[in-house]
Amino acid sequence: MMVKDKNRPKHPMTAYACFVQVIREEHRKKHPNENVIFSEFTKKCAEKWKQMNLEQRRCFEEMAKFDLERFNREMAHYVPPIGMRRSRRRRRIKDPCMPKRSWSAFFFFCDAFRSKIRNEHPDWKVSDIAKELGRRWEECTDKEKYERHAQNDKLRYEQDMLKYKAGIYVATKRSRVEDEADSSNVLSESSHAQLHSKPEPSHAVPDVEDEDEEEEEDEEDEEEEDVEEEEEGNSVGDELIAANDKGHLNETNGEN
Repeated sequence: MMVKDKNRPKHPMTAYACFVQVIREEHRKKHPNENVIFSEFTKKCAEKWKQMNLEQRRCFEEMAKFDLERFNREMAHYVPPIGMRRSRRRRRIKDPCMPKRSWSAFFFFCDAFRSKIRNEHPDWKVSDIAKELGRRWEECTDKEKYERHAQNDKLRYEQDMLKYKAGIYVATKRSRVEDEADSSNVLSESSHAQLHSKPEPSHAVPDVEDEDEEEEEDEEDEEEEDVEEEEEGNSVGDELIAANDKGHLNETNGEN
């Protein structure tokens, strides 16, 4: 296993990562002896970030641009050691206000029928429900409806990302397929006959309902990895804080 090059320039921080770094430093100064629970701290940061308007986030966007320039400048002069493999890209802190990824047609189908199956079979495990969803999807005769939703959601995601990069994105709820009270147009007769039988083992399918929770867990993992990296050697966040206008930051963050 190749050792990571300690001289490689630190990855650039996002606006949200800059925000977390600033809040963390300010909290340490005010409460130097307090033992902070990382998961709770990051959740509070995410909640506050969601409540901030575009003007309040502007200084952190500028900090991120400043750090990106620093990274590009350092990378232009960086020469990796001979024989050193490129390290696996480290995941960065994810902005909780970033647009949600688009769903596939199958995800929309699962979202529409999961509750119905769960009500019909309250004793089933998540894996059993997932197998049943996979079986029903294979027998679905109206996939075009879900494919249309998937295509629209893909366009929604692309447009939201353009707005997000331009700094004008406002989070909206995803358009969902209405729960189907009458599934006779979607399922075949053979499918109805098997409703009350436990599904046979088959390939696992994703759980749409848990997607947001998994993303939140990934965010916590990403944030923890970034903090560990920042604490190695010189902290990029300290340089950014020193370069930023202190008065503007205090006005933006209020009591923090």
